[in-house]
Order: sequence, then structure tokens, then C-alpha cells
Amino acid sequence: MTPIAARDAAERIAASYALLSPVTAVAMAGSRAASVADAASDLDLYVYAVEPIPLAERAAIATRFGARREVGNTIWEPGDEWLDAETGLHVDVMFRTPTWIAAELDRVLLRHEASVGYSTCFWCNVLHSTVLFDRVGWYATLRERAVAPYPEELKQAIIAKNHPILRRALSSYLGQIERAVHRGDALSAQHRIAALLASYFDILFAVNETPHPGEKRMLPLATRLAKTTPNLTARVNDLLAVAIFPPDPTVVARVEALLDDLDAMLARDGLLPRHDDNA
Repeated sequence: MTPIAARDAAERIAASYALLSPVTAVAMAGSRAASVADAASDLDLYVYAVEPIPLAERAAIATRFGARREVGNTIWEPGDEWLDAETGLHVDVMFRTPTWIAAELDRVLLRHEASVGYSTCFWCNVLHSTVLFDRVGWYATLRERAVAPYPEELKQAIIAKNHPILRRALSSYLGQIERAVHRGDALSAQHRIAALLASYFDILFAVNETPHPGEKRMLPLATRLAKTTPNLTARVNDLLAVAIFPPDPTVVARVEALLDDLDAMLARDGLLPRHDDNA
């Protein structure tokens, strides 16, 4: 699938949504917009509408373009999916309101509120999107807002929220991993390792003042950052290699090594949080 063919598919689908009066804008994001798509990449479209689009109208568009389709998905964001009859692309359409995405930008750019992992993914989504339809120029203005310097207060907030839960807090991920290994609970160990890595990379992208790209291709993208930890790829791969059934006891030491590298980097930049053991 060439980038031109994918873009053509995106534009003809966007044109159908543009005919619906509640639709303010349609954008393409994800790997297709970022030019890092591979053969398995889907086509991520975001439809911004001021009020819900009736399911019948959504179904009509899905039926027009795809033979196999799912309309009315609510597992994550509201959305529809289908296999595009012309190109074979897996099309994933998500429906948002303009006020919701504007509030997400406010959360990080104005209020500097962190999450436990993936703090700035929606900001990244807007920043690296391609507008396909923009009825009154609202989306262009939104993207102008997204092209903003990374707030120092946001960086500090992400580190402050995610760093303690790595291994300092009483309910830290490391502590939970240790207990899972002791019990031989591989499923719990893998679940907590995934959560630990989510917070780890949230911190790493924040240190680099780079919006978080999301859960796909996180490791190769992280290795390109200006500030990173030694042997990052090897550390992560070594950790994942032992996080299987039964969980290898060495997983704890491998987590410790990964976190030691992170703390050393934070300390060098004067970003390592100070913890009060009596708090």
C-alpha cells in the first residue's frame, strides 16, 4: 500500500463525513499520517462532530466503503471499523467532539496534568495529524495550539506522578512484580511489567520534552531521543525475555537495572524527585 493510495482512501472517506452537518473536521493520524506505516498498519481517521452522528448514517458510510464492517464500537473511543473494499485497508474511524479534544490539550498545555503513563498521547495525536476536512478552520487553529513548547511544569508533573510508582511507593510496580514472581504468577508479573514500562517511557519522553507517541513503536522511537538511558533496547528486551511462564526470578534484578539507569539520567539533569520516607 503506497502512501498516495492510503491518502486517496482517507480523502474519499473523509468527503463522505464532510457531507454530514454535525461534522466540523476529519483528520488522519497514526502511522499513516506519520509516514511510518508498514504492511499491517491500519488507517486511523478522527471525525470531530458537535453532536453524535446517528448510527444509521455511520452505517451507510461503512457499507459504502467496506464489505466487512463493525459499526457502533464503544470498547475504547466511539468508533466504526471496516475493511476497505478498494484497497483492503483496515479503516478505523473514531468519533470525538471538538470540546473534548480541546479539553485534552488544556489538560497538558495549560493545567499541566499528568497521567499514569501516556500523559501526552492526545497532544501528540493532534500534533502529528493530517487534516482532511476542516469546515470553518477550527482544526487548523487546534493544530496551531498543539505546536507549542513543552511546558516545564508538565515535565515536572509527569516525573512526579510516574516516578514514585516505579519502585518507591508501597504499592510500587517493582514490589508487585516481586510478589508475583514469588507466587509464580506469570500473568500478574507481565501485567505489572507492562504498566511499569508505560510509566518509564512516559518519564523518558517528558525528560526529552517530546509528546508521547503512544503504545506502538515506543522502543525504537525512544532510542532516537536526545536523552536516553544506556543500552535501553537491550535492557527492555532482556526484561521481556524472562517475563514468561514461569516468571524468572532474575526479572526483578533486570527491572532494578532498568530503573537504575533511569535514575542516573534524572540525577544528571537535576530531575530526580526527592522522596520523604516519612510522608
